[in-house]
Amino acid sequence: MTIQVIIAGFKGRMGSTALNMVKEDKNLALAALLDPFATETEIDGVPVFTSKEELIGFSADVWVDFTTPAFAYEHTKFALENGFAPVVGTTGFTPEEIEELIALSAEKKIGGLIAPNFAIGAILLMQFAAQAAKYFPNLEIIELHHDKKKDAPSGTAIKTAELISQVRARQQQGLADEEELIAGARGADFDGMRIHSVRLPGLVAHQEVIFGAQGEGLTIRHDSYDRSSFMGGVNLGIKEVVKREHLVYGLEQLL
Repeated sequence: MTIQVIIAGFKGRMGSTALNMVKEDKNLALAALLDPFATETEIDGVPVFTSKEELIGFSADVWVDFTTPAFAYEHTKFALENGFAPVVGTTGFTPEEIEELIALSAEKKIGGLIAPNFAIGAILLMQFAAQAAKYFPNLEIIELHHDKKKDAPSGTAIKTAELISQVRARQQQGLADEEELIAGARGADFDGMRIHSVRLPGLVAHQEVIFGAQGEGLTIRHDSYDRSSFMGGVNLGIKEVVKREHLVYGLEQLL
C-alpha cells in the first residue's frame, strides 16, 4: 500500500527536505502540500493549500508537520480530528497539550508521533545520557541551533532532561547561595539540572550533555550537520504511525 502524505510547512527548510524524501520513496506519495506562504496552486500535479481548513474532507493517510511552535498544537489536533495520522517535528508543545493529543488519538484510534528530534543519533544520545545519569547525577545540557529557531530550550533538550529526571533523584546543582551577576547566566533550571541554549548562524542542530564527578568528567554529544540527518526518522515515523492506534511522544517509542 502506498502511504498518502500531506506535508504542512513545505516551504521551510525541514518541510522542503521532507518533500524530497517522500518523492524519492516508492512506498510514499504526496497527497497535498500546505503552507500559508505558498503562491502555487499545485506542484508536479500535487495540490497546494494555504489554509488547513481547505483540507477538511481531503483523503490522505499521514500529516507531516514542520511548521512553527505557534501552530503545532492546533495542526496536530486538526490532523487527528480529520483522520490524518500526524508525524510532527514542530516543537513547543506543553506537557498538557501532549497528554490531550494522546487522549484524542486513542479516542479516534489514529496513530501519531510527536518527535523533538528525528535523528537516530540524537535518540541514542538521549538514551545514553539517561543511562549515564544513574552514575553521574551532576550534569548540564547544552543545545546549539541555527539562529532562526524560535523556541528555547529545544524540544530535544527538554526531552533529554525529562528522560534523565526519570532515573535521577532531584538535586539542586551549584552552591546554595550561588549568585547570577547577569540574569540567565546559569541557564534554565529543570529539576535542578541546567539547560543552556546557543543560537548562531551556520549551526543546524547539536547537543551535548556534560557530566561531572570527583576527579572525572563525561561528555556525550550529537551533531546534525545537514537536515538530511532527520529524514530517516521521518520516513520511519510515517510508515509506523499508520500501523498504530494512538499517538506517542518521542521517536524512541517506535524503535
